[in-house]
Amino acid sequence: MAVSEEECSSAKCGPSSSSSSTAHYLAKCVLRGSVVLQVLYGRIRSSSSKDVVFGKEASIELVVIGEDGVVQSICDQPVFGTIKDLAILPWNGNFHARDRKMWGKDLLVVISDSGKLTLLAFCNEMHRFLPVTHVQLSDAGNTRHLPGRMLAVDTSGCYIAVSAYEDRLALFSISTSKSSDIIDERITYPDESEGTYRSIQRPSINGTIWSMCFISQDCRKLNKDPNPVLAILLNRRGELLNELLLLEWNIKADAVYVISQFVEAGPLAHNIVEVPTYRGLALLFRAGDVLLMDLRDAHNPRCTYRTSLNFLSSAVEDQIFIDDSCKLQDVDDEHFNAAACASLVLSDFDPMCVDSDSGCSNSCYKYVCSWSWEPENDSKMIFCLDSGEFFMIEICFNSDDLKINLSECLYKGVACKALLWVEGGYLAALVEMGDGMVLKLEDRRLCYTCPIQNVAPILDMVVVDHHDEKHDQMFACCGVAPEGSLRIIRSGICVELLLRTAPMYQGVTSTWTLNMKAIDSYHSFLVLSFVEETRILSVGLSFTDVTDYVGFEPNFCTLSCGLVSDGVLVQIHQRAVRLCLPTKAAHYEGIPVSSPICTSWSPGNVNINLGAVGHNFIVVSTSNPCFLLILGVRLLSAYHYEIYEIQHLALQNELSCISIPRQKVEQKQSDLSISTHSNFTASFPSGDIGDYFVIGTHGPSVEILSFTHERGVTVIACGTISFMSTMGTAISGCIPQDVRLVCVDRFYVLAGLRNGMLLRFEWPSDRPASPAVNMDAALFNVNLVNSGENVSNQAENLPATLQLIATRRIGITPVFLVPLGDTLDADIIALSDRPWLLHSARHSLSYTSISFQPSTHVTPVFSAECPKGILFVADNCLHLVEMVQSKRLNVQKFHLEGTPRKVLYHNESRILIVLRTELNYDTCLSDICCVDPLSGSILSSYKLELGEIGKSMELVRVGSDQVLVVGTSLSSGPAIMPNGEAESTSGRLLVLCLEHVQNSDSGSMILCSKAGSLSQRISPFREIVGYAPEQLSSSSLGSSPDDNSSDGVKFDENDVWQLRLAYATTWQGMVLAICPYLDRYFLASAGNAFYVCGFPNDNPQRVRKFAVGRTRFMITSLTAHFTRIAVGDCRDGILFFSYHEETRKLEQLYCDPLQRLVADCILLDTETAVVSDRKGNISVLCSDHLEDNTSPECNLKLRCAYYMAEVAMSIQKGSYSYRLPADDVLQGGDGPKTNVDSLQHTIVATTLLGSIMIFIRLSREEYELLEAVQARLIVHPLTAPILGNNHYEFRGRENPVGTPKMLDGDMLTQFLELTNMQQEAILSSEPPDMVKSRLKSLPPSHFRVNQVVQLLERVHYALN
Repeated sequence: MAVSEEECSSAKCGPSSSSSSTAHYLAKCVLRGSVVLQVLYGRIRSSSSKDVVFGKEASIELVVIGEDGVVQSICDQPVFGTIKDLAILPWNGNFHARDRKMWGKDLLVVISDSGKLTLLAFCNEMHRFLPVTHVQLSDAGNTRHLPGRMLAVDTSGCYIAVSAYEDRLALFSISTSKSSDIIDERITYPDESEGTYRSIQRPSINGTIWSMCFISQDCRKLNKDPNPVLAILLNRRGELLNELLLLEWNIKADAVYVISQFVEAGPLAHNIVEVPTYRGLALLFRAGDVLLMDLRDAHNPRCTYRTSLNFLSSAVEDQIFIDDSCKLQDVDDEHFNAAACASLVLSDFDPMCVDSDSGCSNSCYKYVCSWSWEPENDSKMIFCLDSGEFFMIEICFNSDDLKINLSECLYKGVACKALLWVEGGYLAALVEMGDGMVLKLEDRRLCYTCPIQNVAPILDMVVVDHHDEKHDQMFACCGVAPEGSLRIIRSGICVELLLRTAPMYQGVTSTWTLNMKAIDSYHSFLVLSFVEETRILSVGLSFTDVTDYVGFEPNFCTLSCGLVSDGVLVQIHQRAVRLCLPTKAAHYEGIPVSSPICTSWSPGNVNINLGAVGHNFIVVSTSNPCFLLILGVRLLSAYHYEIYEIQHLALQNELSCISIPRQKVEQKQSDLSISTHSNFTASFPSGDIGDYFVIGTHGPSVEILSFTHERGVTVIACGTISFMSTMGTAISGCIPQDVRLVCVDRFYVLAGLRNGMLLRFEWPSDRPASPAVNMDAALFNVNLVNSGENVSNQAENLPATLQLIATRRIGITPVFLVPLGDTLDADIIALSDRPWLLHSARHSLSYTSISFQPSTHVTPVFSAECPKGILFVADNCLHLVEMVQSKRLNVQKFHLEGTPRKVLYHNESRILIVLRTELNYDTCLSDICCVDPLSGSILSSYKLELGEIGKSMELVRVGSDQVLVVGTSLSSGPAIMPNGEAESTSGRLLVLCLEHVQNSDSGSMILCSKAGSLSQRISPFREIVGYAPEQLSSSSLGSSPDDNSSDGVKFDENDVWQLRLAYATTWQGMVLAICPYLDRYFLASAGNAFYVCGFPNDNPQRVRKFAVGRTRFMITSLTAHFTRIAVGDCRDGILFFSYHEETRKLEQLYCDPLQRLVADCILLDTETAVVSDRKGNISVLCSDHLEDNTSPECNLKLRCAYYMAEVAMSIQKGSYSYRLPADDVLQGGDGPKTNVDSLQHTIVATTLLGSIMIFIRLSREEYELLEAVQARLIVHPLTAPILGNNHYEFRGRENPVGTPKMLDGDMLTQFLELTNMQQEAILSSEPPDMVKSRLKSLPPSHFRVNQVVQLLERVHYALN
C-alpha cells in the first residue's frame, strides 16, 4: 500500500549481523495480487488489437475479453514498485515513432513510488512491457507536495498532467518530432522556487487535489492551436465544499494561469470527467447528483443540467460527514492525514480496516464510485453507485440545448472500484474486496456473464494434504462481507475433470487422435497403442471400441498413425505401413461396406522403428541398417490405394523422432513478421508447410528437411546438440525424444530430449555462406526417384545452422511434445515428470504447470460435447479433462456469508473449521462453522452470543483428543488505542469440543463426513471428484499421487460431528491470539497480557492459568516452538519468552531491535522468528546465541529482510523442495549444494492484496551465485524495474541500512525468459558499483549460464 515518506521510519540501528550468520532466502511470488485498482482499454499489442490493462498496484496484467465475455490473461508482469495511477496515452497520427514496432500502438503512462513518470510500450517479442522513457518528478517514496499522485491524459494524446496530493501539479507535452525525446516540454505549477524557476501565478491551487481532467477545445472556433485547459477539483483546507478550477497552459509564454473557478452550494463534488464526444463538456459528480458542465468558454464555466442520484432516498440536509474510522492511523504528519482523509471521505470501506468489526459508515447520499464511456459512442456512459446500482447516462442535444437522459437501473450488485465498457457490449466491473464480473448490455439491461476472480484480501489460510492425495492445497479465508468466501487455491493451470475410467489400461505406449477429414474441427478416433496391441475408440458422447471397423492391425504396437488424405488413415507398426479406409460402422463418413479396405507396404527383412504421416506422403525409418524412406500414396480405383516408395536414403546416424506439420502457412504481416527476415523466408516460402518435416537424430541433432516430388529430400537446416557438465564431460541423454515445428511471427523448432531437457532452435539471423563440413546426420542417396537432385543444395547455401536460443530442464524423464491443435501456433503440452503448458507465442521458453497429476501420455480430444478436451493416461486410467479458460486463477470458490477470519483443518474428521464475523443474523454477528472441503456446504455451526465477535481460534490437544479454543470480543469498538495500548474492553475464552456422535434428531446436529471414509458426497464441483490438485509442496516430486481416498467418496448419514461448549470464561481485554504450547498447554492473550493455560487432569471443562506475561502494548500474535515463545505486539515488535514449569514463571529473553506493528509471526526453531508487519516487510530475527542473558533487553539480530510492499496477514511454515528428482546432472556434482534445512525453513505468506509469497532457504553458495546474477539483472535494460525504481532501495525500505536482503525471485525468474545469448550478455556485464565490491565472482563463461539456469529451474519447477 502507498504510504507517505514521513511514515517511513529512519534507520535507528546499525548494520545487521555479519554475513557469516546471515540467513539466506529467496522470495518468490507464486500468485500475484488480484485487486484491480485501474482498468484501461487500448491498442497495446498492435494498432488493431483491443486489449484490456489491469493495474494491480504491484503488477500490470494484460488481458483480453473474448467474444464470449471470458477474460483471458496474456501476461501478468511485476513492476518492482507500487503503482499510484495508470492511464492510456493514445496514438496520435501526428506522432513520428522512433521505433517502427511502436507505430499505431498506445502507450501506458504510469506514476509510481519511484518518483518518476514512466511511459511503457508492450514488446511482442519479449511478451512484456518495456519502458520507453522515464521523467523524474520527485525522490522515491510518497511525497505530499511533489507531483506523483494522480494522472490525466488529453484525449488526443498530446498532453499529460500529474498532480501531487496537494498544492502542486506538473504538465507535459508529447513531442511529434522523430528525433527528439517523446516528452517535449514540461512545466510545474506553482513553481518549486519562485526565485530560481518561473514566477508563481495567482490564485494558487492551495489544497488537496481530488480529481482532474483535460478539457478539449474546438480548434475551428478558436482559429488557432488551442492551449491545453485542465480542470481540477480542489479541496481547500478548512472548506466544506470543493472548487472546480480551470487552468490554462500558455505554451508560448511558458506559464500556467488559473482562468476561472466554479463552486456551488450543495453536496460535495468528488470527481470531474470530460465528455469525449462533445468538446468543452464535462460531468461533475457530486454526492447525490451529477452536473453537466459547459466549459466551452473556459473563462465562464456554467452548469447546464443537473440530475439527482437519490432516487429512493429521503431528503437530507446538506452536510458533509467525515468518519474518523477513515483516517490513516499510521501516518505521523497531521497535514498528510488531512489530505489523505479528504480523499477517503466518500469511501464505503477502508481496505486497510481488516481488523475492525465494520467498515466505514455509508454516506447518506448516493454517489458515483466508478464509470466508463461506451467505446463506439462516447456520448453514453455506464456508472455504478455506492449502493451497487448500475445506470446509463446519455448526453444529447435537445432544441439546441444539452440534456442528460438517465436510464432505469440496469443491474443491482455490489459497489465497484472500476468499470470498463468494451466492444461487444461487455462491461468489466471490478470489485475491491470480492470477485468482479463481466456484464453484457442486452435490451437495456445488464446481464451477468462470468466472474473476474479476486481472492483479496486473504485474511488466513491453511495448507493441507486433503484426503492424503500427496499434493498440498491451500484453503484461504478471502474477501469481506457480503463477498466473503472460502477458496481452494492451487498452483498451475486449472483443469476440470470430466471423465475417469477404471484402472484397466495397463501398458499404454502412445496415444493419438485422428480426424476423418483434414477440415474437421472435431476428432473422430482415439488410438491407444499398447505393448503388443492397438485399440481404436470412437470420440463422442461415449468412447466405443471400433477397432474392427477401422482396419488397423490390432495385434501390433502402433509406432505412429495419421490422416494421409480425407477418409484414408495410415497405421505404422514394426513390420509394415498399413493404409485403411474405415467403414460407416466406425464413422458416418466411412465407406459403405461391411469391412474396412486395407493395403500394406513392408520394408522387407528390416523392422521399422519410427514413422510419421503427412499430407499424401509417409516418412519411415529403420535402425539396422539406418535408412530413411519416403512413401507415396496413389489411388488405383474406387476405394483401392497403393503405397509406393519414392525415395530411399541412407543415414549416418539413426533417427530418434520424426514430426510432420499439417498446416498451410501464409506469410504474416505484423510487427515481428517473418517477412522481415529475408534469410528466413527464403528457406520457408509461403505454401504447404506439410512439405517440410523435422527429425531428431542420435548424433545428436535436429534437422529440418523438405520433400517435393520434383526435388526429393532437401536438408534445410541443422542444429547440433552438445552439453558439457562442469567436470568437462558430455551430458548423457541429449538425444531428441520429440521435435516440433512452431510458427508464431517466425519459425522455430522445439526439441524435447530423453534426459528431461527442452530446447528451442531458431533460424540464424545471419546465415553462414556454407554449412558445416561434417553434418551429424548427412543423407546419402541410395535409390532416388529424381536422381538429378542432390540432398543438400549448395547453390542455395543449404543447410543453414540452427541457433540454440534457450535450454530448460523440466524433469528427468523423456520430454514429449503434444500440440493442442493442428495449427503451427498452437500451445504445446510438454510432458515429462509432470505436464506443463508451453506458451508458443512467448519469447524464449515459457511454460506453466498444468494442475494435474504426473501422467505417462497425453493427447487433445476435441468433440462437440467437449471442444477443448485433453486426455491424460495416469495410473492405468484414462482421464478426460478440460482447461477452464474462464479462470485466470486456479481457484475454487465456496461462498460464505459474512467475513471469514480464521480457518483450521481438523485431520480426524477431515473438515474445515471457519470463524466468521459480520454475519447479518438476528441472533448473532459471529459464529464458528464446520465446512465440507469438497462441496463448501456448512455442516454445523456454533453461534456466539449476540454482540460477541470471534477474534481467534486454535486446535489444542487435551490428552489424546483435540478441542477448539476460541477467543472473542464483547465490545464492538477498536481493540487498540492510537498510542498502541490496549483498549479497556473485555472478551471471552471458549473451549469447544468437536464430537463424533451417532445421528440424532437434534436440530443442532448436521450430517458431516466420517473420518477416513473412502466415499464422497455427490458434488457440483466435478473437478474435485477424483482430482489430484497441483502440488504446492511435495516431498516426492514426480511421484504419482495416491488418490484412492477421493474415489467415489460418500458421506455416511449415521456419522455426525458437532461443536459443543465445554468451558467459557470472561477476561479483561479482547482475546486476539491463541496458540498451542508443549502439547499440554496453550497460550492466550488479552490486551497486553498473555497467559500460559492448561487443562487440569486433561479435563476440557476446566482451564487453569499457570503464568502470566506482559508487554507494553497490545499483543497481536502468539507463536511457540518447543519451549520458546514469541510474542508480537503492535509497537515493540517481537519478544522472546521462556516458560519455567518448575517455578511457573515467564521470563523475557530477547526483544525486537526495531519498532514494528506485527501482523503475524512464526518460529522456525527455538532461535529464529519470521515476522510480517503492517508496513509490508517480512523479516527474519534470530537470537545471538550468547550465554550471558542477564539483561532482559538483549536484542534479537535482524538476519535478513524483504520489503514486499504488501501486508502479509498470515504466514506459515512449509516443506518445499526446490531440487529436481535427480542429483546435479548439469553440474556433474560440482557447484552450489542445497541446504538440507531448506526443506523445513520454507515460509508461505498471504497478503491483503491477494498475493501468495514463498520464501525459500538457500545455501550460502547458492545465495552468492544468484546475488551476483540479480545485481546484473536490476540494471540491464531488458530486466530492470520498468517503473524506474532503484531495486536495491525498494526491497530494503523500512529496514536499517546494511540489513542483508532476501533475493527477489521475480527478478531472477526473468533470467529464464531470455535467450542464451541474452543470458550470456547479462552475465558478462558489470554489476552496479554500489554492490560490486561484495559480490562473488561468477563462474567461467563456458558453464555459468547452465549453472544459473539449473538453480532457477529448480525453484520454478517446485513452485509451479
